[in-house]
Amino acid sequence: MPETKSTDSKAKVVNKSGSLKMTDAVAATKETRDISGRRMNRGNRRNNNRGPVAPKEFDETTIQIYRVSRTVAGGRRMRFKALVAVGNHKNKIGVGVAKGNDVTTAVAKASSKAKKNMITFNMDGETICHETETKVTGANVLMKPAAPGTGIIAGGVVRSIIGLTGVKNLISKSLGSTNKVNIAYAVIDGLREQTPRKDWTTTEKLAKTATEKPAKTEKKSEKKTTKKSPAKQEDK
Repeated sequence: MPETKSTDSKAKVVNKSGSLKMTDAVAATKETRDISGRRMNRGNRRNNNRGPVAPKEFDETTIQIYRVSRTVAGGRRMRFKALVAVGNHKNKIGVGVAKGNDVTTAVAKASSKAKKNMITFNMDGETICHETETKVTGANVLMKPAAPGTGIIAGGVVRSIIGLTGVKNLISKSLGSTNKVNIAYAVIDGLREQTPRKDWTTTEKLAKTATEKPAKTEKKSEKKTTKKSPAKQEDK
């Protein structure tokens, strides 16, 4: 006898066990009903596709979390202090410090402060414009520009902050105090001081200004002498 093909349009796909199942197109159009035969409303749960999530404008890093205490009348009051850096991986960076009763509150406060105190600094390609040395209380931070391919030669706080900027090549050395809060503020001051190459005061500009000023004084003296000479002739 010739084999009879299945005429059921809803069962065209065969499982490994030999049973039939519906295709995806048929399953999408099938209506689900309850025991009484009424149609069940799924509320379009499967069709509720969320759109693509927009990337974050700023990225934040928690550098350090301190546990601080305060002596009050009833004893000691324990709190947490957070140091957070926020940047956009380009030329915007900010640092914030805040306290809270728990770690989550402290980090949230510090990140909001960092976003309020963000700065925009100048860059020379993927490095800083020039060498700078900044000091905040006892912390002293030295930063130098580096050639392409050098990477970020820094440690601890400096690496965490520079990693949130667009600087890819940098040589840094932390001198003096090891207080992380002071080092963080020193790095921010160093980035704020960056001046583009076109605005540098070079020796050529100083030489030009030095040569131009005496020439102007000579012209003034010549004018004064020419004015006095006719008056003397008239007196004679």
